[in-house]
Amino acid sequence: MVLNTLSGRFALLTFFLVLMAEVLILVPAVTNYRLDYLESRLERAQIASLALLATDESIAADLESELLQNAQVFNVVLRRNDVRQLVLSSPIPGPVTATYDLRESGFVKAAGDALAQLIDSKDRVIRVIGEPVKQAGQLIEITMNTAPLRTGMIDYAVNLLFLSALLAVVTALVLNLAAQRLILVPIRRVIQHMTAYAAAPNDPRNVITPDARLTEVRDAETALAQMQTNLTSALKQRERLAQLGQAVAKISHDLRNILTTSQIFADRLEDSEDPAVRRAAPKLVNSISRAVTLCETTLAFGKAEEPTPMLSRFNLAQLAAEIEEAESLAASDAQIEFVIDVPPSLMIRADRDQLYRVLSNLTRNARQAIEATRQPGTIEIGAGEDENNWWIRVGDTGPGLPEKAREFLFQPFTGGTRKGGTGLGLAIAADLVRGHGGSLELLRTDEDGTEFMLRLPRDLGAVAAGRASAAAR
Repeated sequence: MVLNTLSGRFALLTFFLVLMAEVLILVPAVTNYRLDYLESRLERAQIASLALLATDESIAADLESELLQNAQVFNVVLRRNDVRQLVLSSPIPGPVTATYDLRESGFVKAAGDALAQLIDSKDRVIRVIGEPVKQAGQLIEITMNTAPLRTGMIDYAVNLLFLSALLAVVTALVLNLAAQRLILVPIRRVIQHMTAYAAAPNDPRNVITPDARLTEVRDAETALAQMQTNLTSALKQRERLAQLGQAVAKISHDLRNILTTSQIFADRLEDSEDPAVRRAAPKLVNSISRAVTLCETTLAFGKAEEPTPMLSRFNLAQLAAEIEEAESLAASDAQIEFVIDVPPSLMIRADRDQLYRVLSNLTRNARQAIEATRQPGTIEIGAGEDENNWWIRVGDTGPGLPEKAREFLFQPFTGGTRKGGTGLGLAIAADLVRGHGGSLELLRTDEDGTEFMLRLPRDLGAVAAGRASAAAR
């Protein structure tokens, strides 16, 4: 249906607006028509009376009647030299019901009189007073009936409304054609591109090229093109992630079997007679256990979710010491100093293995950032607690994060903090912390270093809410 289209409703609205404007003009137009009609009767009556006065004699009754009929009045009174004179007269069919003095009639009163005239359908006799033309006297007064006046006013109003309606239709059609050309055609082009893109989002040919002349439509095309480009990139990335996920799941499955066998052999190292081997054996076993756990959780991640945190209470200082030792062994020749500012007696409730992964990712990123500068640096792990949270702070004196990493900090494959990095470390860390009901945020990053803050809630209710939120993501 035409009225269900934008152009149809625009044309209909234009029609009614133009028609409404013409209706508003109708009242003053009809008022002016009435005044012009009454003034024309006065002028005809004055011409008829002056013709009689020019003879200085009386005229026949039939000629007087003809003059009055031509002027469409019943009698004519002239006032000249302060003398009121009945110039022409004929029988009046009824009493005079109203007197209108055109010399003192303002627009508001004239408009009211015109509306009253239209409403009153009876033929009445009225008196009209005005000024003679060419100053041929002091005033002229006539009596006349209202039927011809009302008929003329109605005909004039009908003709004016007809012309207004015709003008409204023509205006609506012209504006509709203009809207079709200037607005609807570019909008349809945008819709066609959206439909084509929805059918084949991976085809770059379906990305719209902004070329509209109208600024607003061009801005919409530009925004659509940007959205299509970003969505295409995201779809390609998701496809790569799906392929990568399948590959990682297969690798993790086989690697888990290999590490399980290595764990069995590592257990036997505890029986070695070498004291150094016996001291290193538990650390090796723990490392292999973590690797096995990581493989198992990677397989679970292939199902689009991290395992539920297994909460337990443990000493945070000991965990920080393990991370320091592991990162110290992995450090290159760069002089990196580790500072552990964790109260020795601080006990927190979390999943120990998952928190190890979070802090290990943060410290590893810090170590690699410092190593890239080939300058000495410091990595600090601090912790504490307040009424609602345990907090852990990881800072470094590295060169700070690049601009891209700040913009996509916790997004995988886009928020890499170093050249060649995948950005998975921070994404995994943030996901694990959310699973605890906590938060991981960047406190600062500049040329003096970078600092992250991790908060874990002490309230078990907040932990449950965090698990639900992480599952929903």
